[in-house]
Amino acid sequence: MTDSHSPKRRLRSQDWFDNPDHIDMAALYLERFMNYGITPEELRSGKPIIGIAQSGSDLTPCNRVHVELAKRVRDGIRDAGGIPIEFPTHPIFENCKRPTAALDRNLAYLGLVEILYGYPLDGVVLTTGCDKTTPSAIMAASTVDIPAIVLSGGPMLDGWHEGELAGSGTVIWRMRRKYAAGEIDREEFLQAALDSAPSVGHCNTMGTASTMNALAEALGLSLTGCGAIPAAYRERGQMAYRTGRRAVEIVFEDLKPSDILTRDAFLNAIRTNSAIGGSTNAQPHLAAMAKHAGVELHPDDWQVYGFDIPLLANVQPAGAYLGERFHRAGGTPAIMWELLQAGKLDGNCRTVTGRTMAENLEGREARDREVITPFAAPLKERAGFLVLKGNLFDFAIMKMSVVSEDFRRRYLQEPGHEGVFEGRAVVFDGSEDYHKRINEPELGIDENTILVIRGAGPIGWPGSAEVVNMQPPDHLLKRGIRSLPTIGDGRQSGTADSPSILNASPESAAGGGLAWLRTGDIIRIDFNHGRCDMLVEDAEIERRKGDGIPPVPADATPWQQIYRRSVTQLSDGAVLEGSTEFRQIAKNPPRHNH
Repeated sequence: MTDSHSPKRRLRSQDWFDNPDHIDMAALYLERFMNYGITPEELRSGKPIIGIAQSGSDLTPCNRVHVELAKRVRDGIRDAGGIPIEFPTHPIFENCKRPTAALDRNLAYLGLVEILYGYPLDGVVLTTGCDKTTPSAIMAASTVDIPAIVLSGGPMLDGWHEGELAGSGTVIWRMRRKYAAGEIDREEFLQAALDSAPSVGHCNTMGTASTMNALAEALGLSLTGCGAIPAAYRERGQMAYRTGRRAVEIVFEDLKPSDILTRDAFLNAIRTNSAIGGSTNAQPHLAAMAKHAGVELHPDDWQVYGFDIPLLANVQPAGAYLGERFHRAGGTPAIMWELLQAGKLDGNCRTVTGRTMAENLEGREARDREVITPFAAPLKERAGFLVLKGNLFDFAIMKMSVVSEDFRRRYLQEPGHEGVFEGRAVVFDGSEDYHKRINEPELGIDENTILVIRGAGPIGWPGSAEVVNMQPPDHLLKRGIRSLPTIGDGRQSGTADSPSILNASPESAAGGGLAWLRTGDIIRIDFNHGRCDMLVEDAEIERRKGDGIPPVPADATPWQQIYRRSVTQLSDGAVLEGSTEFRQIAKNPPRHNH
């Protein structure tokens, strides 16, 4: 049963609901859908059935706006001739999930793959917001490869505390330093944090949430301008409606993630990340998405294609402003317009709009040059990720857009040794060890100390934790020293302004070089050559290996055990071994269940 609005090709949902070769199975599939009032005529009409992957719930406040937005998505789907079916996804809430929400990204991916593959869906609207909801959804859509479009929930309204902008996360790191220095009390600390969350939505800074939704747009998987609209704005509901309509159209056009997610699209995302001052968590997430899309993305691509891109977005933590003003200034399209004009963006990439990226960006010049600067007059030059390697790790990154002038002056401008510094390591095994010992006088932590944390990677934590942005001990904070060089095999919050070397791979728990580092060792960091080494003789390192890998906590849940046994390193995206072998699986319909 078809009508004039249906595509000429047969839809995958018809194999469930309109299959003359298996009328018994069609009856079984149809029967229980009737119990809430949907009609057999709808399901057998040949109209596209569009899933709404609902990531919003009371457990995910950053995405909870989607509970309401889904209504407008449904309207758009219906008006375009489709049939909406909403379903829940695994909750992922960065701020609250212990031991880390990073464990849940791959779990949410697995669950969504099974839903998209095993149920009668012709296309899907991927609702995203909080950090890992975006990569998990895109990873799953790439694996299954049915038409998919991303609808982000948008950032919160700008927060204010005592007349100053209070950005998500950034205000906590700032107030944490003030509290340790004795400048504020507990109540002031808490109130500043609470003031940063004035409305529905995810982080209003350029943390990982805003970064990943901007990059979904840069990859071509969202409608133009979708990523930065604040959750509370009326335009967010309008974008939801248009996304619903477009979800039906891409089924008609058979436009799939595999048509959009090319290597050039991922390189566009890397460049965009540098220009927006995006989160260091973009590195493992983009790597994971590329793996599942079958795209070859190298760890060094961050250096080759992203390092020399300037910072154009004056948004915290690398800048001064927050999400509302970034949106009003033009958001991600205005940033990409600058890159396109400068010849730093591939405008020929296909996008979910049905147009090329260059066509999407026509007329998208920034409206507020205080927030989005011209490419020729950026906030900072060479603002991408510096890729480092050495005998401590094979790969790590440092976010150059948050390296302050004070940090450069203290560590990188010694006459005759510009761009190189050495420091004495103080090593912590996990965040518990750090919090317990950071203020111990016998550690001898001073301005020339490099703080190191290990046991924080995918295997060690497990999941990889945002703990590398360690603050100095209280006695240095009271002297006005707000940051020290830090190194770790974990991650740090995308909202942090700490100049850290992180995502170190292989991690300590996998036998990486950090496992053999000892407090008191000297570390040399050479920005000029991308090197980070402990100045320890090879023979001594070999001797230390006899001590064994530093212990990590035992598995606490069945999933932690499964995850640890199969996860790869952050340099590789921290994906599940073997999972990336499954691509475009919707080409082969699943077996019937009876």
